[in-house]
Amino acid sequence: MSYPPILMKTTDAAAYLGISEATLRSLSIPRKVRGGNRLYYRPDLDEYARELEYETREDGKGENECDKLFGIQG
Repeated sequence: MSYPPILMKTTDAAAYLGISEATLRSLSIPRKVRGGNRLYYRPDLDEYARELEYETREDGKGENECDKLFGIQG
């Protein structure tokens, strides 16, 4: 079984979220400290991702222009 660790260094945490390390450092996601290492706690990363808004049309409903281009139904 392969799964992400519960505590991650910046490189791994950024990859887990699919963002750059610079972007991750600019966010207000808390870190834990262990032996001088600053580590991201996976549930905090998951919470950040859960709180992101979903992409929608300008009127807040259904598919958006990008979805239309790729034939994705909203």
